[in-house]
Amino acid sequence: MIRNIVFVVLMAVVVNLVVQTAGAVVKLQGRAVAVYVDDMHCKQCAKKIARKIYTVPGVTAVHADVSKNLTLITPQQGKDPSPRSLWEAVEAAKFKPVKLIGPRGTFFKKPNF
Repeated sequence: MIRNIVFVVLMAVVVNLVVQTAGAVVKLQGRAVAVYVDDMHCKQCAKKIARKIYTVPGVTAVHADVSKNLTLITPQQGKDPSPRSLWEAVEAAKFKPVKLIGPRGTFFKKPNF
C-alpha cells in the first residue's frame, strides 16, 4: 500500500498537466484524465456520469466538479483507460462530453482509440 502511495506521489511530481478553465486552473497529476461535460448541473448528474465511468476498465476514482462541468478520472496504477471508452461512458450516461484531456492528448470529438 505504501509503495502505491509513494508511486502516485512520485508520478505527481514527475508528470503534471495543467488544464485552464474559465478563470480556474485544474492540475492533473500522474496519468489523470479530465473530461468536460456539457450541462452537468447538479450532483445527481455527476453521480450518473461517475457510475458509467467506473465501468471503464482501469478506472480507480472519479471526482466531479459540477460548477466547472468537469469530471476528473484517476486510473489504476500501470493502466491507461481508453479515451474513447471514457468518452462513450459519458455518452452512455446521456450527457455530451465536449473535451477530454489526458496523457494521450486533448480531444474535442470522440477519440479513435
